[in-house]
Amino acid sequence: MGEAAVAAEPCPLREDSFTRFSSQSNVYGLAGGAGGRGELLAATLKGKVLGFRYQDLRQKIRPVAKELQFNYIPESCLNLELQFTPFQLCHAEVQLGDQLETVFLLSGNNPAIHLYKENEGLHQFEEQPVENLFPELTDLTSSVLWLDVHNLPGTSRRLTALGCQSGYVRVAHVDQQSREVLQTWTILQDGPISRVIVFNLSAPEETYSRLENKESVHIAFFPDLSETFRDLLHRGLKDQLLLPGSDQFDSVLCGLVTDVDLDGRLEVLVATYGQELLCYKYWGPESRLPEAECGFRLLWQRSFSSPLLAMAHVDLTGDGLRELAVVSLKGVHILQHSLIQASELALTRLRHQVEQRRRQQQQQGLGGRAGPGATETPPS
Repeated sequence: MGEAAVAAEPCPLREDSFTRFSSQSNVYGLAGGAGGRGELLAATLKGKVLGFRYQDLRQKIRPVAKELQFNYIPESCLNLELQFTPFQLCHAEVQLGDQLETVFLLSGNNPAIHLYKENEGLHQFEEQPVENLFPELTDLTSSVLWLDVHNLPGTSRRLTALGCQSGYVRVAHVDQQSREVLQTWTILQDGPISRVIVFNLSAPEETYSRLENKESVHIAFFPDLSETFRDLLHRGLKDQLLLPGSDQFDSVLCGLVTDVDLDGRLEVLVATYGQELLCYKYWGPESRLPEAECGFRLLWQRSFSSPLLAMAHVDLTGDGLRELAVVSLKGVHILQHSLIQASELALTRLRHQVEQRRRQQQQQGLGGRAGPGATETPPS
């Protein structure tokens, strides 16, 4: 086991609400609302699905959880019979000509990824050979526990990462137009791979302006330390950074990459079976630290009363601040920022923006007055 890490600061989030499940969920049991809407879906192993949202009741915003009855599915919905036990369902956008089309990718207890694409002639989704659109997802020998497909902004290429029950990890760099696999990296770990995430440390997750060529694959697995691999496109799976102390709390079941401390930089959240939520921040050369001290550090950690299974970062209340939803064996916890601290941070940043604009206007004014004088010809 690695050395224990000491958190640099206390957890800035407090628990706003807790909804108990009638039966336990699993690592695939949480999903955010489509299109960023402030709602969550949480599923239990007994087949019940809860819809969770905040509503304005009696001039107060209160959490409301309702069971969704799938017995009343509209006739326009399509039921597909599966011949395997499903694991992870995800969506991916593929480039078909000049258009992007959404497809479904489903892993299961058989060593394969199943692709479902809309048949425009029949106006319904049907299973199609995965190699037609995802040649990197063939020749698998173990069940895929987690899959992440990440389109590289500003290009026709993508990175696909998968982790298997056997500990096998594969990352592929693919040209979507030619369907050519440009590069493939693989590694074999000692235990099942609970999560793989492709993310960019150099920019917030939703505001990529250009490709920085520093895509990182975060791999959370047990029983060893969670790892990240940076600068993947140039170094493959060679530039390894460990998340210190992530092996101290039993198995890592879930990971999430998001800006949780509102500083514009991404953090890595790790949820463990040992009832601990760990938050890591990357400190690079820009922090003026010696190169040997750069890497991930434990920012804070928070304890729960039962093992943690899944996480989502969603704005449930519609106030612009995202809540952190954490699913445990007992139910779903909603963690919020302190509104006092958030308002102080917003005011501080607004003052900074106002001061910056004032300085810019002053500089432009000085430049405007100096401009004509600079072009005048001095008298002889």
